[in-house]
Amino acid sequence: MNLVICLAALVFLMAIAYRGFSVILFAPVAAMGAVLVTDPAAVLPIFSGLFMEKMVGFLKLYFPVFLLGAVFGKLVEISGFARSIVGAVTGVLGKGRSIIAIVLVGAILTYGGVSLFVAVFAVYPFAAELFRQSRIPKRLIPGTIALGAFTFTMDTLPGTPQIQNIIPASFFKTDAYAAPWLGVIGAIFIFVLGVAYLEWRRRAAAAAGEDYGEGHANEPEARDDTAPVHPLIALLPLLIVGIGNRLLLSAINAFYGAEAKVALSPEMAANPVTVQVKTVAAIWAVEGALILGILATVILGFRNVRARFSEGSKAAVAGSLLAGMNTATEYGFGAVIAALPGFKAISDALSAIPNPLVNEAVTVTVLAGVTGSASGGLSIALGALADRFVQAAQGAGIPLEVLHRVASMASGGMDTLPHNGAVITLLAVTGLTHRQSYGDIFAITLIKTAAVFFVIGVYYATGIV
Repeated sequence: MNLVICLAALVFLMAIAYRGFSVILFAPVAAMGAVLVTDPAAVLPIFSGLFMEKMVGFLKLYFPVFLLGAVFGKLVEISGFARSIVGAVTGVLGKGRSIIAIVLVGAILTYGGVSLFVAVFAVYPFAAELFRQSRIPKRLIPGTIALGAFTFTMDTLPGTPQIQNIIPASFFKTDAYAAPWLGVIGAIFIFVLGVAYLEWRRRAAAAAGEDYGEGHANEPEARDDTAPVHPLIALLPLLIVGIGNRLLLSAINAFYGAEAKVALSPEMAANPVTVQVKTVAAIWAVEGALILGILATVILGFRNVRARFSEGSKAAVAGSLLAGMNTATEYGFGAVIAALPGFKAISDALSAIPNPLVNEAVTVTVLAGVTGSASGGLSIALGALADRFVQAAQGAGIPLEVLHRVASMASGGMDTLPHNGAVITLLAVTGLTHRQSYGDIFAITLIKTAAVFFVIGVYYATGIV
């Protein structure tokens, strides 16, 4: 019965999200409904002490990233930088390679350390402009951005700074470059199959006479009155964000150390504000890099930005509020589901899989799917089962680097179900619905999930690490 309750809440929220209802409204309904059936007396304490705590905690950490990312993306649009870069890319690659171009833009940003949520805001103006010029249906934009930002640069390529590649290191005593060859092979698998799928979808739409379409929501304006901008100047803010993120992270860690204690007045000396820097350094670095990118965009594109900054910034703030709240409520939902007795039943049932790598991959991706979070499912799985995974791997002679890479890749597999926060953010930013675009996102999800088992097969066939 406990398992049924857990799964029913999950299926309900996925169905609600797919049908276009507000996740902000229905995520707490789904979570508290499951608690009500399990223990009616626990509803109010769990709502205040777990759901709201996790939701507010997420906003506390990440809302500035959503806000600054939205403002940066909007400025890239109204400054004319998006159009300039799109024109240059089209001139080099041709309009027939628009999908590859957007995948590469998203990949460069996220592999450079930019949060995938920020990448959504930053890449969307480029994608909308390029797809419009290339007469590709707008409904293919979410799947294209997802392939570039949510897959091989998130957890597959060695050295990626995304959190899904960092979490396993603390459990397996490895580093971000664990199993580099397996990571590269997996990334090639995802990129080739993902681009092939999206190109097939583009050709099918073209054959049916479908183009970009009209009447879309959240559509960047197609304006011809912006002053022309050189592509290299337009590219500079993106480079500043990527490079600034790396430099600021090193500077913050060097300046503050492991802990920062601040007392602004003598009265605060006895109880100073204390922050564990290692838990927020990456977030501070991203925020600082985005501020630098925003300033660079305003300065370099001032002629185009000044007349539309007020209107554009209001739209960006509204978009960031919706995207942030969507994701935060999903985070609270995942925390409640993970606390239900049925969740432990799911975790225990997965332990019956005999092969160590397959066991780890299935466990991590299933828990990521249930919680709707790659990092959440990965943290829960490794927090509870890492010792068992290590023992089984050592017994089979499997290097811990392989455990790291498989766990990291599996976290980004089935996590992108309809209720996933990043998926909902992506659809909200692009102004599309699950019904219009989720099918393509799910196809990329299946390719990403298949890549994990492909890499496992490569390891067993060749022994390559």
